[in-house]
Amino acid sequence: MPTCDHCDAHVSEGFARVFTDDGGELRACPNCSANAGIAEVSRERAYQSQI
Repeated sequence: MPTCDHCDAHVSEGFARVFTDDGGELRACPNCSANAGIAEVSRERAYQSQI
């Protein structure tokens, strides 16, 4: 079962398929970010990890 790379919570296969980035990272999930902002949080965390 896939997990969030930020908080290590389990997520569904479908959720991982939609929100995993091109590098295979799942940087946000409903457990560690607001449902309405998962994509934005994911992009922000990806950006911050590159700095």
